[in-house]
Amino acid sequence: FSLQEIHIKEPTEKEVNPHLLPGELLLCEASTVYKYIQEDGSNRGTYGKLVCTNFKIAFLDDDSASDDNEPQFKNKIVGENDITLQCVDQIYGVYDEKKKLLTGQLRKYPEKLIIYCKDLRVFHFCLRYTKEEEVKRIVSGIVHHSQTPKLLKRLFLFSYASAAPNNTDGRNQTVMFDTLEDWRDELERTKGNVKYKVVTTNEGYRVSEKLPLYFVVPICVSEENILKYKGRGIPIWCWSCHNGAALLKMSAFPKEQDDSTAQTQKAFLDGIYKTISKPPYELLKMDDLSSSLPTLQDIHTAYTRFKQLFLIDNSTDFWATDVKWFSLLESTNWLEIIRRVLKKAIEVAECLERQHTNVLLIEESATDLCCVISSLVQVMMDSHNRTKSGFQSLIQKEWVAGGHGFLDRCNHLHKSDKEEAPIFLLLLNCIWQLVQQYPPAFEFTETYLTVLSDSLYVPIFSTFFFNSQHQKDTNTSGESLKTQSGPFRFLTVWDWSVQFDLKAQAFLNNPLYAEKPKPDKSQRKTARFKHQRQLSLPLTQTKPSTKRGFFREETDHLIKNILGKRFGKLINSSDEPPNSFREFYDSWHSKPVDYHGLLLPRIDGPEIKVWAQRYLRWIPEAQLHGGGTIATAAKILDLMEEVQSLQVKMDEEHSQAISANVHSVPMLRNSARLSSLFPFALLQRQSIKPALPTSTWKDLEDEDDLVKRDDEFVDLSGVMS
Repeated sequence: FSLQEIHIKEPTEKEVNPHLLPGELLLCEASTVYKYIQEDGSNRGTYGKLVCTNFKIAFLDDDSASDDNEPQFKNKIVGENDITLQCVDQIYGVYDEKKKLLTGQLRKYPEKLIIYCKDLRVFHFCLRYTKEEEVKRIVSGIVHHSQTPKLLKRLFLFSYASAAPNNTDGRNQTVMFDTLEDWRDELERTKGNVKYKVVTTNEGYRVSEKLPLYFVVPICVSEENILKYKGRGIPIWCWSCHNGAALLKMSAFPKEQDDSTAQTQKAFLDGIYKTISKPPYELLKMDDLSSSLPTLQDIHTAYTRFKQLFLIDNSTDFWATDVKWFSLLESTNWLEIIRRVLKKAIEVAECLERQHTNVLLIEESATDLCCVISSLVQVMMDSHNRTKSGFQSLIQKEWVAGGHGFLDRCNHLHKSDKEEAPIFLLLLNCIWQLVQQYPPAFEFTETYLTVLSDSLYVPIFSTFFFNSQHQKDTNTSGESLKTQSGPFRFLTVWDWSVQFDLKAQAFLNNPLYAEKPKPDKSQRKTARFKHQRQLSLPLTQTKPSTKRGFFREETDHLIKNILGKRFGKLINSSDEPPNSFREFYDSWHSKPVDYHGLLLPRIDGPEIKVWAQRYLRWIPEAQLHGGGTIATAAKILDLMEEVQSLQVKMDEEHSQAISANVHSVPMLRNSARLSSLFPFALLQRQSIKPALPTSTWKDLEDEDDLVKRDDEFVDLSGVMS
């Protein structure tokens, strides 16, 4: 709604029907529902119809039927007033101005419904003017279909796969890692085929249902050993470094074992280790991630606290949390977890790159933190994984084929809260740190990462809705549906044309990506992307603030606290010099960046930031009008458009074919009318200052220097002006 629109839209007689996907069924609906525009005390909003299907909850008003004011970045599957059932986080009812969590059977029905979403949107619906029978149906329907446990085959994924025609774009370059050839090609690409081999031992899942059909092990590991403990205790190959050192992972034996079993397993492991540790030619370092990184429960608790900072009910709430923003943010521990994970990835990279040592990551199932660390290391060390198709192939290899339990970790079936943990989101948050620190190194944008995080909750793609390749294979046959003759043909999330048209897909590609230069022109091309670097660490040069800051005498102590907590556990090596990590880190950061070589994230102090686009995009108070990264992008894209049109004219003059990429850049006219929330939300209403005492505002203005320096994403001075 525009800034001028201050009147409530009255209900109209016009019938608005939901747009249903193939296989989507309307389950219940309620008319004359009033949806508040982000509640700010003015009670502005619009009347419409609230519906619940087997795929989503949707609010339909008059605007739903019109194509006017179509956003540039529109999702074809999930509209701005649609919430997929898997995206619902919590539902609250308001009874006499008091909020109550809604689960299971309801005795009394609320006058207002608040839906908190996993993508951080918040919807407020007033039901006072809706018929009582309709209120009962819609509230109990929404709570039942989005919050109660369900069977896997009841997911919309199966309804859609059986009803939708499978005619998607076949030109997808993502490697799926579901064939023998895919693994052989990857071994060859990384030159790992000298010491490692693809095995077919798990065909028919006779070794383990958690492992993929095909995987890679050291050449001297026998089939008999792989079968012995159902794949446990076997080093599985992830990636090979240019110097021949390899990154491996292993699922550990259960810790609680009787003595004789433990002895047998220890002897077995000793034999296995000897196959990959042959000093002085072949060294091996082991890292038990369950002891050197936070537990899954710690990660889940931290993220639960963190996301509450962004699930804002109204303007007053936002300003109340804003006053104590830094302490609230720190108390969640989420950024500290991101820092620790990035630090662990740097430690592993140092072993592979500098010490030429094989690294074996160990975890109980090797499907959670192993996936995070191995993916991060490969993005940092292999520029192929910083292209879009390379990154997507990496997710397929380490997460989908690697057996990460998406179904349980995302709690898509609401079976068990104990299994839930945002492990894949943790990876995306870490990758975002790298993308925002080194933009030219990545072919994709932060918008791509944000959209990928949203796709976790869209159940028309199979990518994030199974726990393993075995679970997908055993549920692919369509015998339960009489209309289905053959097996289900699920979509993959990597076909972006399903969600976005070409104009919108352009926002996923980085126009400033420094493509890998041709060998003969390497010198000249590298110079074009000269990176401006700070040669000293950020902590040592931060200007002290009168209110809060880092003083010189605190610096050493702080660095030890931030970076030194786990020095003793540095990859199980007692003879490692204690300053080895710091030396490696400082040495790399003192040199110019090669965008196609090793990338190390900056992890000191305020270098670890909040992923502003994902977490602040629905909060009008946090927007920068005509500012943020979009202002920079708009200027660059305008310039690129100009260059392309000149190229077309030159081509025409030489009677050559017009470049196919002419329309690949999205047009961002009137960038001054956009805000930092773009492309997810258009310009929203101006924020209204709350009635705070003058002294509080004075305190905030004094802190302005700190805000600008430590927290670029929340520029309070911009918001307050």
